[in-house]
Amino acid sequence: MSDMEKSGMKDVFIHESAYVDEGASVGQGTRIWHFCHVFASARIGEACTIGQNVMIGPEVEIGRGCRIQNNVSVYKGVTLADDVFCGPSMVFTNIYNPRAHINKMEQVRPTRVRQGATLGANCTIVCGVTIGRWAMIGAGTVVNRDVGDYELVVGNPCRQLGWVCACGERLADDLRCPGCRKRYEKTESGIQALA
Repeated sequence: MSDMEKSGMKDVFIHESAYVDEGASVGQGTRIWHFCHVFASARIGEACTIGQNVMIGPEVEIGRGCRIQNNVSVYKGVTLADDVFCGPSMVFTNIYNPRAHINKMEQVRPTRVRQGATLGANCTIVCGVTIGRWAMIGAGTVVNRDVGDYELVVGNPCRQLGWVCACGERLADDLRCPGCRKRYEKTESGIQALA
C-alpha cells in the first residue's frame, strides 16, 4: 500500500516494516505492528490491534475491536466477529487434509469465531468449526468440533471444563459470575445470560 493510500485511512497506524497490500480494507483506529502482512482482499474492522509478525490472508474478515497477538496467521476461510481475542502463536487451519504436492485451495473449510470469543495462546483451531459467542479456548487446546456460546474448553481434543461469563470469569455451579455477578440460565443448546 502506498504512503498516499495509508495517509487516507483515518487514525490508522501501520508500522513501516508491515506490508498492507493495495485493496485491503483497514478500519479507523486500527494498529498494525512490526513485520505483518495484510493481503489485498482482507478486511479488518475498526479499533483492532494486529500484533507483531501476523499474517492476514486473502478474503479474511475481521470484526471491530479484535486483538490478534504476535505470531498468528489468519488464513483464507476464517471470519472473526467483533471483539475476538487471538492469543500469541495460536493456529488457524483452512484445509483439512493438506498435501504439499496438491493444491487444495478449492477445499477451504470456513471457520467462524463469534463475538467476544477468546482463543488462548498456542491453541489450534481445526478448520470447519464455529466458536460460539464469548467462548473461552484454553491455552494449547486443539479444537476439532464446534464450541458453544460461553463454553470453556481445554485439552487435546477439546473437552468442556465449564462455562465462562462475558467478562471472562469462570461461572460458579449456580451459573453466577463471581466477578461481575451476572447470572445465566441453561438452555437446550447451552446457556444464556439473564436480562
